[in-house]
Amino acid sequence: MDHFYTAVEERLRPELKGKPVIVGADPKEGRGRGVVSTSNYEARKFGVRSGMPISRAWKLCPHGIYLPIDMELYERISNEIMNILHKYACKFEQWGIDEAFLDITSRVKDYAEAETLALKLKKEILQREELTCSIGIGSNKTVAKIASDIQKPNGLTIVQEDETEDFLAPLPVRKLPWVGRKTEQVLEKMGIRTIGDLANCDAAVLSEKFGVAGAQLFSMAHGLDKSEVEEKGEVKSIGRDVTFQEDTADTVFILETLDDLAEDVYHEILRQRLCFKTVTIRVRYENFETHTHGKTLPFITDRLRDLTKTVGGLIRPYLDLDRKIRLVGIRVSNFVSDIKQKKLV
Repeated sequence: MDHFYTAVEERLRPELKGKPVIVGADPKEGRGRGVVSTSNYEARKFGVRSGMPISRAWKLCPHGIYLPIDMELYERISNEIMNILHKYACKFEQWGIDEAFLDITSRVKDYAEAETLALKLKKEILQREELTCSIGIGSNKTVAKIASDIQKPNGLTIVQEDETEDFLAPLPVRKLPWVGRKTEQVLEKMGIRTIGDLANCDAAVLSEKFGVAGAQLFSMAHGLDKSEVEEKGEVKSIGRDVTFQEDTADTVFILETLDDLAEDVYHEILRQRLCFKTVTIRVRYENFETHTHGKTLPFITDRLRDLTKTVGGLIRPYLDLDRKIRLVGIRVSNFVSDIKQKKLV
């Protein structure tokens, strides 16, 4: 979906269209804490991006319209869209609230028919939900994912199998899934700036530098990806994480970000009518050293205060002011449906 949260807000309030809109924390005239969840394309013209500290967004775009996150609304509309997508797919895999993979192999005989199906899908979403999406069509998940970002908003990009390497070659390495800012910087020091540079690199050098991930990078650079579109069954866990725009040791900012993530997780728990017992946090430092730490509670709960209290206790050992953090995340698991829980009570 195109700038999903802000697009939903614009649909509800047409007077916002054409203006820079930012969904996230309250900027409080440049003194606010928290991060940008989504910005529309007008706001992006001023440099506002997802994951950016809200205080930074305010400096770049003080005249923007800042709105709080309405997760219940976004999830409700997301469910309607996913229901539309699901009926077009042989196999369907949802990625987050606003993205999905559709395997349409048995639905079409060639790329021309795939294009027809994609246009039909886009038209139905626009008619029923008044929202636009961007679609990428490729021979595998990696290529389709990258293609979907090429012509935003409201785009459709088709990459036939024999065109894959030529399509990927001129793109910056950051376009590859899982290549973040730090990996991009390491690759740049190696003289690798484009996916084509990466494809031409010695695979052994990449493996030595990045381990198992190096072989994966090499394969993706050649447009190879054997991962299947996976139908999701019973929910095993619910989580949210955020990568900071700038690595930070600001304890207050980190704790407030975790509170925001906990609230997102809490709303998803309520939507799916679940109670949880296990809480896990993830912390990634500026050098990519990553830690996970979990706690299983002695009781089943669906209360926000239980989640935030547990997260607060788990994160404390990792808040070392001499080390900056680049990512934090929260995950809950060990579920019981609230219907079963009420029966037990």
